[in-house]
Amino acid sequence: MAQVRRRVPARPVSARPSWHAAYVGVGSNLDAPHDRVAQACTALGQVADTRLLFVSRLYRSPPVGFLDQPPFVNAVAVLLTRLSPQALHAALAALERAQGKITPEVRYGPRRIDLDLLAYDEMTLATPALVVPHPRLHERAFVLYPLSELAPALWIPGRGRVSALREAVDGTGVEPLTG
Repeated sequence: MAQVRRRVPARPVSARPSWHAAYVGVGSNLDAPHDRVAQACTALGQVADTRLLFVSRLYRSPPVGFLDQPPFVNAVAVLLTRLSPQALHAALAALERAQGKITPEVRYGPRRIDLDLLAYDEMTLATPALVVPHPRLHERAFVLYPLSELAPALWIPGRGRVSALREAVDGTGVEPLTG
């Protein structure tokens, strides 16, 4: 009787990573901020292993921290991604560089583009390079207003639902932009 030989793979075949919901804050207050935010949102849809699902309306918001600068234009994008939080964070940094991000001279200073990973599923992660959810998400009306448009029921670990966080924050000066 002939022996049947099966070929055994040299390494185990791994399943493709599953999809994860990621929420990205997008902001700018320099060099045509409306256009910069729109370009960044378009670029988010081109990240490998990532799908752009939704983008909130654009919001005008006053600066926070360093006040001697123009108002910001902000939005939030919802992505589905197979990337890890760290890989997505690196992709966001690459998009910022591609759009000419310059680190502000002053903390919370003016910026051409800013992309922040706000939340990744309902995960918590704290490394020297990345903290998820974003550590100041719950304090920022310019993030919570557009985020509540898209995901009011999203649970932010250690903080609560986005809708409740939005109600608790002072939204003075945060207004949706039209057209």
